[in-house]
Amino acid sequence: MVREYFIDACKGQSIEVKKNEKIIVVDIEGTQVVDFFAETQQNPLEILSTGVTIDCNDSLKLKVGDTIYTNLYNPMFKLLLDDVGEHDLIHPCCRTEMYDFFYNNGQDHPSCLENINGNLNNQRSIIHPINLFMYTKINSDGNISVEKPISKPGDKVVLQAEMDVRLGVAACSVSESKCNGGKCSPIKVIIEE
Repeated sequence: MVREYFIDACKGQSIEVKKNEKIIVVDIEGTQVVDFFAETQQNPLEILSTGVTIDCNDSLKLKVGDTIYTNLYNPMFKLLLDDVGEHDLIHPCCRTEMYDFFYNNGQDHPSCLENINGNLNNQRSIIHPINLFMYTKINSDGNISVEKPISKPGDKVVLQAEMDVRLGVAACSVSESKCNGGKCSPIKVIIEE
């Protein structure tokens, strides 16, 4: 059985996924970042952790075969296929305060934090998702810069759930920088048994 979810630009979706199901995240138009977050179905306090994932994989980058971990060091997802090879594990979800800090336009601006919290019926003050397709250039001196994503229309990643989870997925709302190539666009998520 296949379930498809179309997520409009600057919107989010909650999706329940069972252990061993495959999650296919598609960048429909190209250069669109996807904020990908999850909590376990049995314990919403056990969540996807980019910090633990960096720690366990000894890398700031994901590659095919890597495991994505929870804050309790349990395997949550395995990365099976990746058309792009550039994803960000550093930045938190965009939020009102970020838009105010960088662009002075936070009031009424859609944000991934609100989209994910709203769809998961939670009010986390900060969320550190995997920012699929986001290209953060990491320089040898420690400086970073957000560049235009290299994902092309139809590029995808495929993950396998290692436990029962509830996804919180958002099509990133940042149009003010190179983050989404200067414009926000829709995404698609496909769940396969």
